Amino acid sequence: MKKNIADNDIPYVVCHMLASLDGKIDGSFMNAPENAPVAEEYGKIRGFYACQATLYGTVTMEGSYSEGLAPTLPVSAVIYPKEDYIAESDVKNYIVSIDPKGVLCWKSKYIEKKNRPKAHVIEVLSEQVTNDYLSYLREFDISYIFAGNQQLDCELILRKLKALFQIDRLMIAGGGLMNWSFLQDNLIDELSLVISPIADGSRTAVSIFEKADFFPDRAPAAFSLKEVKQTKGDGIWLRYQLKR
Repeated sequence: MKKNIADNDIPYVVCHMLASLDGKIDGSFMNAPENAPVAEEYGKIRGFYACQATLYGTVTMEGSYSEGLAPTLPVSAVIYPKEDYIAESDVKNYIVSIDPKGVLCWKSKYIEKKNRPKAHVIEVLSEQVTNDYLSYLREFDISYIFAGNQQLDCELILRKLKALFQIDRLMIAGGGLMNWSFLQDNLIDELSLVISPIADGSRTAVSIFEKADFFPDRAPAAFSLKEVKQTKGDGIWLRYQLKR
């Protein structure tokens, strides 16, 4: 069970990842021509889960979704309380951005990616964020929630996404540290893993799950197999359910 959490208190959580044969989720294999058809299938499978929100870690957001890192910010004349802010939105699709210290750059409260529905940004912050960054988010009318002092509380994140934004199904899509942060507390319901038929042997690329040094030891996470399918391009789609 999920740490004494009632099923209707938090979203159903799917970790959906594209990985190489050697378990990497970034690196040179991503740009190999043989990966292209499998990556396309990976994108299509996102729709299968019909999640209302996708959550990414800071590094993934910086590289693929935000406008990089925030510039030096002016001192705000307004003091904002460190409490959740829910902005108005004309869509009910969300990208949840894990950004504890408030470092990401934005130009809009919406993200529009090719072949993806328009999504409203929800920043997840810690108490370490500055007032100037809160003012910066308010300038773009970006929603944000607080979920911890120094280390984020993943269970609290899920509770708030459900209560404040009515998110019933959440997709977590990396990076490896963020994936493990939720798995550490058994907060992932399903692992959806698309395997590309490529290995590059990288010793620096990120793995599907990577445990941060500050986490306490826990028993290895075990999954039960739900389904196996071959995809276009000699890939494999594996669906696993976390054993509790």
